[in-house]
Amino acid sequence: MRIKKSRIALILFIGIILGVIGLSGGAYVLHKTSDTQFCLSCHTMQTPYDEYTGSVHFTNQKGIRAECSDCHIPKAPLDFLIAKLKAGKDVYHQFVTGKIDTAEKFEQHRLEMAQSVWKQMQENDSATCRSCHQFDAMDIQSQSQDAQKMHNLGIKEQQTCIDCHKGIAHFPPEVKMDDKAMAELTDLAKQTPLTASTVFPAQPVKLGNLGIAYPATRLEVVKTTGAQREIKITGSQMKGAEQVIYLSQGQRLILASLTEEGQKALQINGEFVKDQYDNQWRPVSLTATIDQPVLAEQSPLWTYTENLDNVYCAGCHAKISAKHYTVNAWPAVAKGMGARTDISPEDLEILTKYFQYNAKDINSH
Repeated sequence: MRIKKSRIALILFIGIILGVIGLSGGAYVLHKTSDTQFCLSCHTMQTPYDEYTGSVHFTNQKGIRAECSDCHIPKAPLDFLIAKLKAGKDVYHQFVTGKIDTAEKFEQHRLEMAQSVWKQMQENDSATCRSCHQFDAMDIQSQSQDAQKMHNLGIKEQQTCIDCHKGIAHFPPEVKMDDKAMAELTDLAKQTPLTASTVFPAQPVKLGNLGIAYPATRLEVVKTTGAQREIKITGSQMKGAEQVIYLSQGQRLILASLTEEGQKALQINGEFVKDQYDNQWRPVSLTATIDQPVLAEQSPLWTYTENLDNVYCAGCHAKISAKHYTVNAWPAVAKGMGARTDISPEDLEILTKYFQYNAKDINSH
């Protein structure tokens, strides 16, 4: 009986030793396969590594470096294991399927892989980011005005870090605008019946020799002659900027720009009235003739801008509601953000118009 008990004790002891060795070895392997050098053993990781070395997470004034695991592997034990299991698919596609075994193939699947990481970080509330960055630890007042606005918005709307910081350490995937989108919009404009009572330009429209009407401007059709429409634009003119028709008093959404002939052709509908900033405004209208294709409503144009927003804005940060800024604030915001992308001036103008027409104070006039 004593021999049996001693054997059981020996087996338990050996089992414990083997368990400790197994757990220790497993933990060692898991952590060893999480360091940056191991990540670089897959040669396709060299490109994202080079991008990372040019980021603030690699070199900064504080001398604090975030390694690959700091951003991609959560510290909580269960989340750690889940992240390691998911990472196995990268090894699988590198060495078994060959899906990402070259830099070219990696680039082809960059968007797919990025979306997978973004989704994971959204689901765990950017746990790895928050291991270093916390809203309640930020001195928001010492940040730039733009950063203050965005962080206060993030707190208010309970956003998570990855919503706005998708390109913080690696280049964001290149998402291209469908080249056919504008052509389809133009084709749709060509189908607008001449009987339409109001129309909207999809692109800048010449007003004969009087000026240019900009995308989304409401044009009231007075009459049609053949393929030509006689239209009327109604808005406001600011003293000192007579070459422009704005949406309304105090709201600098440009409907049209005028030539000298256009300024002379303006119909004045009231006296100049000062606004709260001592600028003087008066109601005006302009009648002109157009022969270019125009839309019967604004909605197709807004569908187009939704695509622009997805490609040029949401690729880097969460979508910002048009109601976050005022009509007058949006042009500067859009111009500043547009300069960070390769959006064309024409598309940036259309996107800006969308934000302005849907701004938080658009109905106040």
